[in-house]
Amino acid sequence: MMATVFDVAHYILERLGSMSAMKLQKFVYYAQAWSLVWDERPLFEEDIEAWPNGPVVPDLYRIHSEKFLVSPNDVKGDSCRLDNVARETIDAVLDFYGAHTAQWLSDLTHQEWPWLHARQGIPHGTRSHTIITPASMHEYYSGLFDNE
Repeated sequence: MMATVFDVAHYILERLGSMSAMKLQKFVYYAQAWSLVWDERPLFEEDIEAWPNGPVVPDLYRIHSEKFLVSPNDVKGDSCRLDNVARETIDAVLDFYGAHTAQWLSDLTHQEWPWLHARQGIPHGTRSHTIITPASMHEYYSGLFDNE
């Protein structure tokens, strides 16, 4: 059975502790993106949408929408549902992106093709439920990986 976004978020929070909701959303997004590239599989099935502040998983947003800081107790996931490959991918993402602020991560997503492509034709700052597809994430981040 595939892990959920809640399992991934819970693992991230267990590893790094409480963080802003925005930062958690960006970590979940990058974990999904790099799993698609490195492991050739998604970490979770929940959709990622192109919101004004960057990629957001609405299902995860619903549980932290009233909070600025999210703690491990706020997310009812089970990190034991992640296999070793998933954990290694998430760990690598956190090691690479972890020192950056939520705003820096949001700004980065605004420069990257999956979010830009999903936001085409949507006025700046306008809410959208346009999905950032796994295919667009795989295509873009594979290109970055190939260039390194």
